[in-house]
Amino acid sequence: MLSFINRPFVYFGDKLGAGPDELKLIFSILLSYPLAGVLKRVPDARPAYKNLFSISVAVFYLVGLFDLWDGLRTLLISAGGAYAIAKYLRGSPYMPWVGFVFLMGHMSINHIARQAANSPRSVDVTGAQMVLVMKLSAFCWNVADGLLPEAELSDFQKDRRLTQLPSLLDYAGFVFFFPSMLVGPAFDFAEYRRWLDTSMFEVPANVDPSKKPRTRRKRKIPRSGTPAVIKLVTGLLWIFAFLKLSAYFSPNALLSDGFLTHGFLTRVLIFHLVGFTARTKYYGAWTMSEGACILAGLGYNGVDPATGKVSWNRLQNIDPWRVESAQNTRGYLDAWNINTSKWLRNYVYLRVTPRGKKPGFRATLATFVTSAFWHGFYPGYYLTFVLGALIQNVAKHLRRNIRPFFLDPRSGAPLPSKKYYDFASWLTTQLAFSFAVAPFLILEFRGSFRAWSRVYFYGLVGTAALMAFFTVPGTKAPLKKALEKRNAAAGVTAGEGPAGKGKKKEKSKEEELREKRPQLGRSTDSNDSILRSRTPVLGITPDLETELSEAFGELKKRTGQ
Repeated sequence: MLSFINRPFVYFGDKLGAGPDELKLIFSILLSYPLAGVLKRVPDARPAYKNLFSISVAVFYLVGLFDLWDGLRTLLISAGGAYAIAKYLRGSPYMPWVGFVFLMGHMSINHIARQAANSPRSVDVTGAQMVLVMKLSAFCWNVADGLLPEAELSDFQKDRRLTQLPSLLDYAGFVFFFPSMLVGPAFDFAEYRRWLDTSMFEVPANVDPSKKPRTRRKRKIPRSGTPAVIKLVTGLLWIFAFLKLSAYFSPNALLSDGFLTHGFLTRVLIFHLVGFTARTKYYGAWTMSEGACILAGLGYNGVDPATGKVSWNRLQNIDPWRVESAQNTRGYLDAWNINTSKWLRNYVYLRVTPRGKKPGFRATLATFVTSAFWHGFYPGYYLTFVLGALIQNVAKHLRRNIRPFFLDPRSGAPLPSKKYYDFASWLTTQLAFSFAVAPFLILEFRGSFRAWSRVYFYGLVGTAALMAFFTVPGTKAPLKKALEKRNAAAGVTAGEGPAGKGKKKEKSKEEELREKRPQLGRSTDSNDSILRSRTPVLGITPDLETELSEAFGELKKRTGQ
């Protein structure tokens, strides 16, 4: 039977230059659309049927399509272990940490096994397990939050807390929700429960009855066919682009002898195209998976009371336009793997620091390590993460010290020359990340350095030179004087205008930053802009210098120096 199922995927894989498992993955996502349509039409009053249908399809994908019997066992171990930990250690403050260590440890074993197998084009269960680790570690925290007084919780915690353990059937439906099981997106149990009992779709009283979302036959789930199809078509276009481009711009192209026949600028362009080609695969898979979730109804994110327009972006995991047009590292990272960033923020960064205190270097380090381990253990991952942190730190200095020259000194409005700054920022950001992500695609240490050497380590050299310029005392003094002279000519005194903002407390910058760090005891959602500006994105800190300064300060206190 499996031989019969595999035959067409092997045939078309040879024709398209793709692996059979890669085509199976695309097929499973495509199949999720009609099946999600069926799932959506299961009667609202029959949540158990929804769970059973979703579990059955998920098992078919794992066993019937991919022959992953071991994979099914792996997911059951993770899911069963997390539920048992949440149930039997529920009263312990260490329960969520025990669950986190169990889930991460179990996944790490599979990451090592996959790395040893050295078959990157085959689909195993680690991808699904990575999604499950996010869902189940969050589940443990949600259960722990359910035992705390509401006064001690943030708005986010109140929204996701679980005061009672769910039934095993509801929990299994959450674990094996087939539209997002293999590639994501991840979501919390509270969201799944509100989808399951349809309370998610209750329309607020302030919405005009004439503008309520249209539904079918008194069902509460609004019609979602159009946004789902848009996601499907968009995702297929990205997959088509990947299949066409990957024949020319795979990571192996950076290591081939033919690569050396090109000039430096052409090599840099090829670096960028290799990274872009790799991204198209994720754009396609994540966009189509999100569309299947939208069709099932889980992507619903409320309705605009004024226009009646429904938002379907609850589970958005990628924004390709924002990534490709990003003019700074923060914008680039914010638009990539969005749900993983949310998980790291809400369930690692904000959980590491004891209640009532502000996250510091230890929280940042824990987030960085978690993100790295969550991805796996290939050396290339760590080269990318470390260099990414350095690039983000340099970008912060460039924005603070160069951007003000392209803004009106008084109003802060962009000057006509700012379009040149914007273009230079976009080009620098894109080329820096093209260099940085190459090891993430090549995976091995030696191959990564070999590829970097072929473009003369331009990303490392540029980052190191700029770090030295902005950190060595006195080197950026000419920039500061030029800016002060420019402001004085415009009649702007120190501390006024956009260039002076943030400089009034130059000497107490670290103290001011620490005061603004979010705490779990606060309403973190109401201070989301502050939280986002201080929290690492995908484990990469936006302010490496301050984090290291705090770390050294804490070390001095401990050693009594």
